[in-house]
Amino acid sequence: MRICSLLPSATEILYAIGLGESVLGVSHECDFPADAATKPVLLRPRVDPHATPAEIDRAVSEIIARGESIYALDAELLHSILPDLILTQDLCHVCAASPDDLATALARFPKPPAVLSLTPRSLDEVWDDVCRVGEATGRMREAEELASQLAQRVAAIASKSAQAGTRPHVLCLEWLDPYYVGGHWVPEMVFKAGGEDLLGTPRKPSFRVTGEQVLAARPDVIVVMPCGYNVARTAAEFRMEQLPRGIENSPAIQQRRLFGVDANAYSRPGPRLAEGVALLAHLLHPELFPSDFPAGSFRRLI
Repeated sequence: MRICSLLPSATEILYAIGLGESVLGVSHECDFPADAATKPVLLRPRVDPHATPAEIDRAVSEIIARGESIYALDAELLHSILPDLILTQDLCHVCAASPDDLATALARFPKPPAVLSLTPRSLDEVWDDVCRVGEATGRMREAEELASQLAQRVAAIASKSAQAGTRPHVLCLEWLDPYYVGGHWVPEMVFKAGGEDLLGTPRKPSFRVTGEQVLAARPDVIVVMPCGYNVARTAAEFRMEQLPRGIENSPAIQQRRLFGVDANAYSRPGPRLAEGVALLAHLLHPELFPSDFPAGSFRRLI
């Protein structure tokens, strides 16, 4: 089967169920496993990914307001590959291309490929999507085994974290300028890890919050997890941005529980979400969950 994946998490699922060699085209963000980054790139952003958070937010808002896509699809390359299946998403037009972005390119195909759109809003729906990819690719057994393993891993973490004496109040910042808090599966991840997400809403998109809301939350733990950033870039951007004045009086700052994490690895809606729950469990309850994460997984920011 000839497969193109326009979604990093879908690419990870394909590799995890043994279909890496069938992936013939990817997006610019498909970087895991390492072999994925060697594949031809079909999708690139129309926004400078190296700009500041404020500049990126402004550019994205302007493009969306014009009713345009923030991604450019290489229709010629896609046509030359002639895939049997294309994986994309219809959840967040900032994160990856939507099925609408494919319409013009696919019109040229003598026989349009199948298009599978993934739209998870919770951990269970991510595991369900693993199975949907397995069904579409003839790898149902491998997909069901993977989904089961991921669900069991998270369930074991949740069971152990329930033994903790406290549930820290957690603020998950998905963007720094302006402030956005994580949504969809992120609040659920925090809960499974033994915490309480203060501002995010389960199964709902991330949303913008004010500095006043950040201050009023008085979190015990702050997790900085900008969408699409690794730890090094998260730390660099954090040094350039300002948290609201007065945040130094919050329990998180007083107790030095302000962390940057690799959002590329641990908050994409794919197989590594289970490890993301494990990482959060370590940050919230290190006495129950000793760290065995590779370098670059997280960093204390203060």
